[in-house]
Amino acid sequence: MAVPARKTSKTRKRNRRGHIKLTVPGLAPCPNCSELRKSHMVCPSCGYYDGKQVVNANN
Repeated sequence: MAVPARKTSKTRKRNRRGHIKLTVPGLAPCPNCSELRKSHMVCPSCGYYDGKQVVNANN
């Protein structure tokens, strides 16, 4: 069975794991109510998408 010759340092381990992180969702202002919403999704505050009301607003 293969055993590492020496201990992997903290720096080497953290460099290898540099891509493992959370990503921020792409937020864009709604053209109808100017509130931030996820891109290509119906606005949760006003219910508009592509200039048309798709869902009834909760407000």
